[in-house]
Amino acid sequence: MTAPELTEIRLEKSRRMLVLDFADGQQFELGCEYLRTHSPSAEVRGHGLSEPKLMTGKERVNIDAIVPVGTYAVELQFDDGHRTGIYSWAFLYELGRSQHNNLARYRQRLEEAGMAG
Repeated sequence: MTAPELTEIRLEKSRRMLVLDFADGQQFELGCEYLRTHSPSAEVRGHGLSEPKLMTGKERVNIDAIVPVGTYAVELQFDDGHRTGIYSWAFLYELGRSQHNNLARYRQRLEEAGMAG
């Protein structure tokens, strides 16, 4: 999928929220926990997994830095030390579009693992 151009990215640290504006008018507010638990990194994605590894204990995670990667992506540096995911505009756009379903599945997996609170 080719995503529209990202026109603005801003971190609202107090809300633990990354706000993304795209050229097609879409705006997504993605929580830091969501971004961390759905990172494109090998740590989370593994190799060939059908869904991300279940990451727990990330409710209070925040972003320390947003580092540009060329003109197509950013590296999000989290305060728990995670710094290996490259978030392309297309990946961020898809995370935004799929946020409701992804978070519902994440909560379901936490419950199945006995970790929902």
